[in-house]
Amino acid sequence: MKPKNIKGVPPQKSGGFHDTETRKPFEKALIPLKFEILQKRFLSINKWKSYCGVAFAAFKLYDSKGNSVEREPQKGDFIRINIPGPGETEAKGYDWVEITDLCYYHDNTSESIMMTCRPSRNPGDKSRHIAHFYSFKATSTFMIYKSPTHLKAAVYGRNESPNFNAKFIDIIRNLIVAAGGIMGVAKIQWKQLTDGFLDFD
Repeated sequence: MKPKNIKGVPPQKSGGFHDTETRKPFEKALIPLKFEILQKRFLSINKWKSYCGVAFAAFKLYDSKGNSVEREPQKGDFIRINIPGPGETEAKGYDWVEITDLCYYHDNTSESIMMTCRPSRNPGDKSRHIAHFYSFKATSTFMIYKSPTHLKAAVYGRNESPNFNAKFIDIIRNLIVAAGGIMGVAKIQWKQLTDGFLDFD
């Protein structure tokens, strides 16, 4: 199976990938209101765990200087990820990504927001070490989309391979977590998120 070619999503060159999508049809009159709710959820990164259940990773937004913030994300911000289970020892048990792109698209019939993240250093640490189980080449692009007939929430993973630039114990951990992600465990988690974003009941 080939990765979908989505405008704004980095091309797949090597390693693992996934296309995780949830689509829900709505009555035309309800779509603008539902998309407004979806947009608030999407841009409230610190609350993502609340849409996915206890077993899901916890996300926290940080600014470019490493200060935790309660606001909408911006390009250059960082997201701290607390995955259930052992974390990166050098990053005090967390994985980090940087928001490298944040795009808003709209035309006469559709509207979308896309946010691309890449494994990064811990912004509060002077080390340049990538504090994530994937290498710097990997990206995750989060997307919400509105059409006249349906809403969509999606996560597109590209170029996913283990981060070997770490301490030995972290390399073992990165291999295990990355292998699980590449084999589909991450897709199950991301599906919980995309389903949760569109659960308005």
